[in-house]
Amino acid sequence: MRLAYDPKLARRAAGPEEFGRVAVLMGGDSSEREISLLSGGAVLEALGRRGVAAAAFDPRERSLPELIGQGFDRVWIALHGPGGEDGTVQGALEYLGIPYTGSGVAGSATAMDKLRTKRLAQAIGVASPDALELRGPQDFELALERLRLPLIVKPATQGSSVGMSKVESAAALPAAYATAAAVDRSVFAEQWVTGREYTVALLQGAALPSIRIETPRGFYDYEAKYFRDDTRYLCPSGLSLPAEQHLRSLALAAFEAVGAEGWGRADFMMDAAGRALLLEVNTVPGMTSHSLVPMAARAAGIGFDELAWRVLETSFVRRRV
Repeated sequence: MRLAYDPKLARRAAGPEEFGRVAVLMGGDSSEREISLLSGGAVLEALGRRGVAAAAFDPRERSLPELIGQGFDRVWIALHGPGGEDGTVQGALEYLGIPYTGSGVAGSATAMDKLRTKRLAQAIGVASPDALELRGPQDFELALERLRLPLIVKPATQGSSVGMSKVESAAALPAAYATAAAVDRSVFAEQWVTGREYTVALLQGAALPSIRIETPRGFYDYEAKYFRDDTRYLCPSGLSLPAEQHLRSLALAAFEAVGAEGWGRADFMMDAAGRALLLEVNTVPGMTSHSLVPMAARAAGIGFDELAWRVLETSFVRRRV
């Protein structure tokens, strides 16, 4: 058994019985396990309220082939970070012949790699902050010369700002590199952009209203994303209609460039000249109380339960053959 992908199969579901039995994949082994459990729990409750026969499934505690033995018809992927949104679990589900939500193997793997995402986006005309891969201390001097201080050091394939550090002095660069390298073999330094941060959620081929993010911290880090109550989210974001439309078009273009599908999020910084610079594309965004996609959906008149349902509908483009 295998999966066939056909975007023409996309459709709306008239009732919960059309989904069959649904496993919500949550938890896993990545550094984002805690957030995945929160996201998955919220999705599970939402699907239950809509009458969907759904159950939690933690791949850290159970092997994926058990999905077949337990009669699951499809999967709602709520796994964040490596192993969940990098194409790994998507590939396993393809092998098992179980339809799943969101992006496929290639789109997931590409979007998880921030460096590759930047290069693909730039190739189609979506601007992104200048960056330089750091293979070790031998690249520090070049990074400081080319990017200038301050700069930010990031792991290339982690999410939720895990392992990221703002560097404001040359002496701080080695420690920032070590922090990133401890969680990822691929590390890069990126130009620091002073300006406003925006995010655009994408759902079933449409861009939702943008959100402007304001945090009193140095940048929108893990703590600010999930646990701080002083992070501000503005939706509507305050952009003019032309600027809003332009930002949404950039988000859709970047999403398509990396081969992402179904639902996700594109994050941007707006520099002093008003130019939107792509930071990353996220193919399995958070679904917690602090998460951005539910906020954008709500501004578009889509409640949380409906959002979880609409994301589940993205699994229809994959069918067993």
